[in-house]
Amino acid sequence: MRLPVRFSFFSAVLVLGLLASVPRAYSQVQPAVQSTSSRTTGNGTYIVVDPLANIKYDNKYDLSLGMAYRHMKAGPTILHGTNLGGLDLSGSYWFSRHWAAEGSIRGYLATSGAGLGNNVTTQSISGPFIQEYMFVAGPEWLGPHNKHGALIAHALIGGTYGDFEHDLRELPPSAVDFYNNQLALAAIIGGHIDLNRSRRWVFRVTPDAIITRYGINYGAKYTQTDVNFAISVGVNYRFKPKRR
Repeated sequence: MRLPVRFSFFSAVLVLGLLASVPRAYSQVQPAVQSTSSRTTGNGTYIVVDPLANIKYDNKYDLSLGMAYRHMKAGPTILHGTNLGGLDLSGSYWFSRHWAAEGSIRGYLATSGAGLGNNVTTQSISGPFIQEYMFVAGPEWLGPHNKHGALIAHALIGGTYGDFEHDLRELPPSAVDFYNNQLALAAIIGGHIDLNRSRRWVFRVTPDAIITRYGINYGAKYTQTDVNFAISVGVNYRFKPKRR
């Protein structure tokens, strides 16, 4: 009789031990399940979005508009220059990844110091208003680039119209050593520094050297080549059509 009693006692202890171990194992598994479910919920999740991830430089057209600055002299013998401000509107048609045709229209205006010329009455003229309008076109080349930005070079040629006599009170331009009002040859050599803000929008800085060929039709008639610095700061937009 002692053997069955001992066997039943040990059997009961074994069963109780197994039952006690089941909740403990379940409690060990349950936190893992809860932690997994907490990761899949929408609360507290953080999704990283890169706005520059899809920049591929495969657009067919782009258009930029910027505030423009240019330095120049209003006449061939004036010692001091003038600083003009205006707008720079440029557009590009891309034939391939690296080559495009670019066109640019720029307008500048400011006041300028006046020379004395050969007329003492011009001493009363102070800071006459001048303006200039440029229209140029030429090749554009995409240089080093990545998703953050690009360096772009261009060489543009065309014409410029200079209005130097607008504010001279009906005096000839020779009275203040200004150029005549005229349509002249112009060229722009420089490029763009692009900083991408998204797939479509770009912050653009455009430093250039502007070459003009203005002349005078009084006294010893001649033309003069001037090279001056210009820069514009603005935005560029890449249109959706892609290059094939």
